Amino acid sequence: MRKIVVVDYPKDWGLAIEDIEVVEAQAYLTDAAYTDIRNARIFNLCRSYKYQSAGYYVSLLAEARGHKPIPSVTTMQDLKSPTIVRAITVEINDLIQKSLANIRSSNFTLSIYFGQNVAQKYEKLCKQLHDLFQAPLLRAQFVQKEEWVLQSISPIPVNEVPQSHWKYMVDFAKAYFARHRFSGARINRKIYDLAILVDPAEKEPPSDRKAIQYFLEAAEAQGFYAELITKEDYRRLPEFDALFIRETTSVNHHTYRFARKAHADGLAVIDDPVSILRCTNKVYLAELLTKAKVPIPKTMIIHKDNRKEVEEVLGLPCVLKKPDSSFSQGVVKAKCRESLKEELDKMLADSELIIGQEFSPTDFDWRIGVLDKQPLYACKYYMAKGHWQIYNWEGKKQDTAGDVETVPFEQVPFTVLHTALKAANLIGNGLYGVDLKEIDGKAYVIEVNDNPSIEAGCEDKVLKRELYATVIKSIKQRIDNHKNGRVNE
Repeated sequence: MRKIVVVDYPKDWGLAIEDIEVVEAQAYLTDAAYTDIRNARIFNLCRSYKYQSAGYYVSLLAEARGHKPIPSVTTMQDLKSPTIVRAITVEINDLIQKSLANIRSSNFTLSIYFGQNVAQKYEKLCKQLHDLFQAPLLRAQFVQKEEWVLQSISPIPVNEVPQSHWKYMVDFAKAYFARHRFSGARINRKIYDLAILVDPAEKEPPSDRKAIQYFLEAAEAQGFYAELITKEDYRRLPEFDALFIRETTSVNHHTYRFARKAHADGLAVIDDPVSILRCTNKVYLAELLTKAKVPIPKTMIIHKDNRKEVEEVLGLPCVLKKPDSSFSQGVVKAKCRESLKEELDKMLADSELIIGQEFSPTDFDWRIGVLDKQPLYACKYYMAKGHWQIYNWEGKKQDTAGDVETVPFEQVPFTVLHTALKAANLIGNGLYGVDLKEIDGKAYVIEVNDNPSIEAGCEDKVLKRELYATVIKSIKQRIDNHKNGRVNE
């Protein structure tokens, strides 16, 4: 993967950094040699990103050529809008207030060079702003009103960096490009770059360490450079061609921000942000499945005005679910009127709507893994010992989860497989796990999960290593489709 710094004039960038090419903007825009490059990262350090300027066209044509520009045209547009700037930075407001608390003036300018500042105390704020606005050189203007407000954030023309700051910027640049650089041998050998997002501290991740290693090996075998990244690597997303999320997802969480950013930057993404939005909200799923006439247990969307009808509609015991519940957490069984009232009070205090379902006990739930609208694996997830759910988080450690039995598709009842595919295909063409109960020969969808479990020795028992290869093949196909202007359908 070639790394190219584009500048208006060679004198703007006199640094020699290993594996980094420096190219004039005019050459990049007009020389056919750059048009024909298949894989490249373009670091746009032109003096201006104004509409129809050379800097603007460098990023625009880089995107059209299938290169990865930093900044992207989308980022350029975001930087011009104070409304978007404030909307995007609302999530770091506490950090802004904390970082600027000791400043006595009513205005403050923060220069951000490759995600850093000459003053160490602003390191975290610089990193966060750079994560949100992917551009090499940025100037953030803050004003003190009732609190500190980010008034604007704009690119710094490379020729306007103060001479006294260049000695710092050289070190910042070297550190920055070192994180965006791969060895020469790897550049020649690998076709695409894959980021796999994990949380090393997560207690119950969707893939265990062995499965993650199998994914890495499958990617390597298919010509990828694959790397494990964490939430600290948000700003590195433009380095990659694809993002594969292997930590538990949620909308109000960095996993969603990673998916959204990657999707906006043109990366192939599993899980894509739309799938996360749809699957992580049980209210949406209930409405979607009901409208499509997919069989589900008797279900009720509960709010403060109809809570007194729950017992009559669902009976007791019944199951109550928070909209964003996952891995059996945020799911409770109300056994009697007293526990029903208590649980409703708790859940409705946090959410306007929650889900109620009739209690349908079974020895196991089916889980059908679906990828690209086709079945990938089939499992029976047995209930945890002495419990009514697959997971029992309050039980003894050895009894937290029930047994798993992976079975070939020919042993899966047709109604289970058919219903699972119908439900998953309503969501999209990503990687899903559909949970179903089989009762009296009929299949009922409990939920559709994005980011389903794939663990070594469990979901892979039938396909073995081919399961991991199949997922990587899908990611590769998505990249190829995007580069060739085709939509993944």
